[in-house]
Amino acid sequence: MSAPEAPRVRHNDYGTLAPPEIGEWEPRLSVSVVIPAYGNQEKLDLTLASLAAQTYPSRLLEVVVVDDGSAPPLRLPEIVPERTRLLRTGGDGWGRAHACRTGSLAADGDVVHWLDADLIAFPEHVEAQLRWHHLADYLAVLGYKRFVEADEGWPTPQAVFDAVEGGSAEKLFDLDRSRRHEWVEDMIDATDGLRRHGSRSFRVHVGATASVHASLLTAAGGMDDSLVLGEDVELGYRLAQRGAVFVPEPEARSWHLGPSTQMRDEERLTRHNEPYLSHRLPMHRDWRHRGTGRQWLVPCVDVVVEARGRPHEEVRATVGAVLASTLPDAAVTIVGPWSELGDERRAPLDDPLLDLRLTRAAFRHDGRVTFAEEAAPTSAPAPFRLTCPPGWAPTFDALQRLLELAETEDFGAVLLALPEAAELKVARFERTAAVARALAVRTDGEDLDDVVYATYGSVWIDGTEWALVPAADAAPPSRRTEDLLTWKKRAERWEAETDRLRRKLRAPLSTKLLEASRRRASSLSRRKESR
Repeated sequence: MSAPEAPRVRHNDYGTLAPPEIGEWEPRLSVSVVIPAYGNQEKLDLTLASLAAQTYPSRLLEVVVVDDGSAPPLRLPEIVPERTRLLRTGGDGWGRAHACRTGSLAADGDVVHWLDADLIAFPEHVEAQLRWHHLADYLAVLGYKRFVEADEGWPTPQAVFDAVEGGSAEKLFDLDRSRRHEWVEDMIDATDGLRRHGSRSFRVHVGATASVHASLLTAAGGMDDSLVLGEDVELGYRLAQRGAVFVPEPEARSWHLGPSTQMRDEERLTRHNEPYLSHRLPMHRDWRHRGTGRQWLVPCVDVVVEARGRPHEEVRATVGAVLASTLPDAAVTIVGPWSELGDERRAPLDDPLLDLRLTRAAFRHDGRVTFAEEAAPTSAPAPFRLTCPPGWAPTFDALQRLLELAETEDFGAVLLALPEAAELKVARFERTAAVARALAVRTDGEDLDDVVYATYGSVWIDGTEWALVPAADAAPPSRRTEDLLTWKKRAERWEAETDRLRRKLRAPLSTKLLEASRRRASSLSRRKESR
């Protein structure tokens, strides 16, 4: 996606990027401002008037207004940007997300800029956001807004145009009587402009004013038009899984005409959104903890197991251990040449593909299991992936503890060393956003693990001490309850280990761990020979 010279941002610390001063640079990217609209012609007219006076070059700016079934239909007023189109949604859907998706599919700009139809944009609004997109193509830039009321009616479109063009948009309303977007700005301020907010930054992706490269939007799947509320945060989450960095831009100012839906009815809005978004936002753990025992649309951890050339018993042991995990929203992807399993007559017991057939038969009816010919580059939209060698079984709470370890320091990868016979195997617990970022910025021939370490950090641990056991040593499900007491007694030791790992990142496998793993492998090998 990115050019080889793409700059690298660690976590969400975009402070390494240096955008040009407003008015002192030459833009080259085109932008499509997509405005979803339903009714409120008067406010739409003011939004368009403000866009007609933007400092961003008019030759690079188009506006796509999408009428989401208004009655009477919306129209384009007299004062609009030079390149403005009005679309109307069909009968195949409705709502802001549907209108945004319709507009983005019709847009032809390098960047898609969402703008609600009740905002008056200050003159530098578009330019302030677009200057960031010229630096990297994996940014999601967020504008600012102040909420205002009109005691004596809204200004006219001409008055708005004159104020914006004349550089006095701030005088259209009384700043002291306006309201800031409190929870968003509080979160931004508390995290040094999101630079210390890491992988949770997507939560402030509220779409009244935000912009993203069209290529990144496409990679993330676009707006989910099955949602009628909460679609902006859900899109922000999927952008994050594609490696996005979230940049709040204070110079992209605007007046929001009237309060937001959340300001008017926060309690009912939350009640409405939870059943929809809990399926789509795995890291909203408080919602999922209230639904223990359920299956979810988007898993928190996708465990990838390679079945090609491996005995069914090994694959079954690994997959079974994952499905018995204490992490309620884990899923499994079993990778193998499934397309080779035809229905032709065969000798069932002498079938060369028998192990694959047995594995497919064992898990094909489990809704948590997916079969794939090849593993995708990431497990998006799942936020984490564990690649586990078959024949190794996660302990019953291993996934939960790996998740907590990765979240503690926002690690991009936790690598687990597994001594097996005369070789050292590795299980990988990876953050989807980190791998996606690394794929976006790495140069030709560069090792992906090195880029993950540079942009997110990674850590090596002894997998046999922390999370995985050989399948032959794994406790069967019937013993899990008994073993729970034993495992709980080890909690303090694990907490101490977590604290130690939190204080010290290690890029390569440490010499001591490597030597210990080899000694352990040699010891196991000698035991087998003596038998």
